[in-house]
Amino acid sequence: MSNQTAKLPPSARLTKWLVCGPPLVFLLLLFVAPSAIMVVASLRFPGEFGGLAPVAAAPGVLQGLTLETYRFFFGDFLYAEIFVKSFLVALAATLICLVMAYPLALLIARSPKKSRDLMILLVILPFASNFLIRVYAWMILLGPQGALSQLVNSALGAFGIGPVHLLFSPFAVLVAMVYVHLPFMVLPLYTNLEKHDPSLLDAAQDLGANRWQRFWHVTFPLSLPGIYAGATLVFIPVLGMFAIPDILGGTGDMLIGNLIKDQFLGTRDWPFGATLSILLTGAVLLCVLVAARLGGAGMRHA
Repeated sequence: MSNQTAKLPPSARLTKWLVCGPPLVFLLLLFVAPSAIMVVASLRFPGEFGGLAPVAAAPGVLQGLTLETYRFFFGDFLYAEIFVKSFLVALAATLICLVMAYPLALLIARSPKKSRDLMILLVILPFASNFLIRVYAWMILLGPQGALSQLVNSALGAFGIGPVHLLFSPFAVLVAMVYVHLPFMVLPLYTNLEKHDPSLLDAAQDLGANRWQRFWHVTFPLSLPGIYAGATLVFIPVLGMFAIPDILGGTGDMLIGNLIKDQFLGTRDWPFGATLSILLTGAVLLCVLVAARLGGAGMRHA
């Protein structure tokens, strides 16, 4: 790459750096540098009253780095269980968003232009209100006196099942996760489905394929890049989310995001909080790499 850059004329090289420079600086300052700080913090000793211990414990005595926080994490199954639970919640929310978003995105993509613009506006309209206001609204809907809670309990009562509490439960957390992140699944799918060539479906119909076969063998494979993009945009934010479990979850609904927040703001064990953050960042980067590989494979087969 450096050899190719050297062969470019000065004006082309300047244009290349003007285009690539700002994003590179942005990544270095807002991703690489904070990540490096967190890596160093995860290897430090905790302070006596929280935070990080000073580098110089006494005049002329330097405290080195330690892997104690990593040993502590891998030595206690509780933290691995919270990690696995967070992944399962993120996976469930992603799958539910996909099942709900795909028919909607397909409907929007095959609607007339005027209706399509209105539907897209309705999809992104919830972003016009504050995130916390939308989450607190679910407290009213899922509360004991809420219409949804009474409807569910009435239906369960008809089968002789006692009332259930929807609020402060894993169900409430999952519902709010899906509600908040559903547009992030709809928009990439719509962008992909809108570009499909209708003549491919006509050709499949001429060859004798029914509606389900046309969808499964033509539409679905072509939409895989949109599915991978939407799944990434939903899975990663849900994996680190802490506000929704804090507001709508019960005492047993701690996810990895809540654990990291508590380490920094509650117990003030910054080295362990940094360790959890680094492990979560590594898991997210792995998910992004897998999604990119799958999306690239889907594009090549499309």
